[in-house]
Formats: sequence, structure tokens, C-alpha cells
Amino acid sequence: MSTGTGLTMASMSTYAILGCGSVGHVVADELVAEGKDLLIIDHDEGRVEALRDQDLDARQGEIQSEEVAAEIADRDVVLILSSDVEANVEAIENIRERGDEKFIIARASDPVSGDELTEAGADVVINPSTVIADSALRALESGELEYRARQLTEVIDDTENKMAIRIHRSPDPDSIASAAALKTIAESRDIEADIIYDGEIGHQENRAFVNLLGIELVAVEDTDEDDYDTIALVDHAKAGEPEEEAGADIIIDHYEHDHDHESTFTDIRPNVSSTSTVLTKYIQELDLTLDQAVATALLYGIRAETLDFKRDTTPADLTAAAYLYPFADHDTLEQVESPSMSAETLDVLAEAIRSREVEGSHLVSNAGFIRDRDALSQAAQHLLNLEGITTTAVFAIADDVIYLAARSKDIRMDIGKVLEDAFEDIADVAGHSTDASAEIPLGIFTGIEVSDDNRETLLELTEEAVKKKLFEAMGVESSNGNGS
Repeated sequence: MSTGTGLTMASMSTYAILGCGSVGHVVADELVAEGKDLLIIDHDEGRVEALRDQDLDARQGEIQSEEVAAEIADRDVVLILSSDVEANVEAIENIRERGDEKFIIARASDPVSGDELTEAGADVVINPSTVIADSALRALESGELEYRARQLTEVIDDTENKMAIRIHRSPDPDSIASAAALKTIAESRDIEADIIYDGEIGHQENRAFVNLLGIELVAVEDTDEDDYDTIALVDHAKAGEPEEEAGADIIIDHYEHDHDHESTFTDIRPNVSSTSTVLTKYIQELDLTLDQAVATALLYGIRAETLDFKRDTTPADLTAAAYLYPFADHDTLEQVESPSMSAETLDVLAEAIRSREVEGSHLVSNAGFIRDRDALSQAAQHLLNLEGITTTAVFAIADDVIYLAARSKDIRMDIGKVLEDAFEDIADVAGHSTDASAEIPLGIFTGIEVSDDNRETLLELTEEAVKKKLFEAMGVESSNGNGS
């Protein structure tokens, strides 16, 4: 590590501490324990004698004097740790005026004095009150996690029969991975658990994720609610069903819910970007040995939710990913991230390219009638790679519903909010600022009952209306023509 003064930490072998009060004494003990060559200078004669009694090389002197600056001329690292900030500033200035190349660490009392020390020439400034506060917050966070982990396991342990782990409709990797981690926690306590999903596992990448990692999911229609006496909802906020949450014993999520809960255990953390991060912290706190598949799933869940750490990533997400990385199967991760493209997906992509309309950097396209709704999200993602395009929306009709997938890399735009504004009260919208989807019942949108005879007509009626609403919500006007 470079220090910015031409030295490296590896070359630093001799040290001096100027001002050896309580802070300096702790630092001195650590340096001596590491076998460092240490010289201590302090103005207090009694303190110097006490240090010498501990076989330390301590000398009396005023740390801000030119004599002391000369005395430490042979030292590589100088730690100026007195509580007198003015003396610390003067000591730095004396050392720098000599032109000696040293790495200087200085003690401040507040942010203002910290700026003074930096201006004087300190390489690193430390504020003991900040250090204590950081340490207290870390201890608080650790204690809170320990407390929550104990609460969570108590609820799990109360299960007499079986636990149901419910995830949101048509779940994504974060939901599935989080549920797999909670199932691991339950099994570590000899509690049987099922991961239950509604809808379908969409997107080829998600299906590859489930299949390659061998994660067992149970469709809700194949379950009997009487089999379960503990209900857990994991990453479930997207489902937006408060009545489902009313009977839950456990709720864990990273999305803020817009209503209160009466569950026995609730852990909702909007300050992290994935529920996989939350469950990883519990795995760590409970000191569980992670199965490779679950570790891989959690790592992929974090990466998918943060767009490979490019979207709203927090330090907690990064530390969780760093913990999981050595346990994950990276060959499997590569297979999950690069699934083969089906023939229908290619057809949908081709149709989306052909029928695209572009206004500025925004692209909207109608892909017609489809069977594989998953193809829409892939088409929206591929179209985002076109030159000059920052936002895409691709829609199509399947089963009398208009399905829409949208993507954006424009940091000024929240594509989820765009869809909500465009189809307020008529669509089921879900997603993020960069990745969102909508489902609009075709009959509601047109006001006309759908039949086999009028589907093509309805598609024509909806195409321009959908495009117009999308472009207006994006802040541009549709020219009703195809772009290129």
C-alpha cells in the first residue's frame, strides 16, 4: 500500500509516538507486541518514568519543539497523539519544514481540527471520538443481529409440524435464494420446510438458476395449508397482498412495506439492496456451514438484485457477497448467467427490433402475440444495447393480457415509476428503477370484451395507446412512426 510519500507500509520499520496519553499508550503496547522499533516522547516527566519502568524507550520533551523534530529524524512513521491539537499542528509543521520524508498520523479532536492537521501535512488524521462512535455502532449492529437471530430461531423452533416459506409471485433469484437460506436455517434446527411459489418461474435465467442449483420449489396449488403451522414470507413485498401477510409468523424483506404487521418476527431492511444479503447475515451469525448450492444462490441473488453491484449497492451487500464468494460454484454461476436463447425469444427480439419506435434515447416496441412471456424481458435487455438507447419498453399480448417489460440505464429515470404513471389503476406493476414490468388486462385497457375474432383488432387499438402513454410518462412525445 502506497502512503503517498514514497514509502510503503512494508518498508516502515521505525516508529515514534509524540504524546503518550491513554490513546498513545494503547498504540505503544500494540507496536511493541509486534516487535516494532519504537521511540516515545512526552512532556510529562512522571509519565515518561512510568513508560521506562515498562522497558519502553521513552524520553521527555515538548512535542512541538524543533529539538524533538530533529530527535525523530531517523523515524519512518510518526504518530502525533497528544490531546493538544495546537501542539500537534506545530509538531507536524516542524517535521515537514525539515523536509524529512515521513508518514505522519495525527490525532484530532473534531472535524475542524482534523482539517487543520491535514493542511499542516498529516497523511492520516484520526478522531478518537469518531473511532469510539464507529466501534459502538458496530457493537450495536452485532448485538442487534445476535438478538434478531435468537428471535428468529425461537419462532422456527416453535414449529410442531412443518414450515411454509412463501415467496412473491413469479419469483426472481433474490426471492428463491433467500427462501433457500431460510430453509437451511430451519433444517439446521431439525425443522422441515417447503419453499412455496405462486405463478410461474419466468425468464430463462431464473429457470436455469433453479434447475442448475437443484433448488426444490413447490407450487402453491400442490400444497395443503393445513400441513403448515409456521408461515414465513421472504422477499414477498412485490406481491402486495396484505391479507397474505396477516397470517405470517415470519416476514423478512428488503422492500419497505406500506402497512404494519402483526407477525411474531419481522425484519424489513430497506437500507440493503437484497433479501439475500439479510439472510446471509443470519447464516453468518448462526455460524452455519453453507451448502455450495445455497451459497451460489445467495451470491447470485445479491448480484442479480444489484445488477452485478452497479445498482444501489450498499456496504452490507458487498460484505455479504465477499463472505459467500469462496463457497460459491462459479462455473454454475456462469451457466446461470448465460442461458441459451430459445427460437421464440429470437423471433420476439426480431419483431421488437422491426417494430421499434425511438424518441430521443427512448425505445418502445410492440412484439405482437407471444407464448413465452419471458422473451419480452430478454428483448428489452438486448434492445438496451443499441447505440444511443438508454430506456426500452417491449410489450406483447398473451392470454388476453398485455405484458410489458422495461429496462433503463438512465440514472435520471425510475422506470418502475414510469410504468406506474403510465398505467395508473389499470396495471399490476412491479420492479426497480432500472428493471420493471407491467401486466394489463386487455379488456380493461380497451373497454371491449376479448374474443378470438377481435384479438388482432384489439392489438392494433392498443399499440398506439400503449406507446403514447409510455412516451408521455418518459417525458417525450410519440411521433407515431417507426424509428431506426
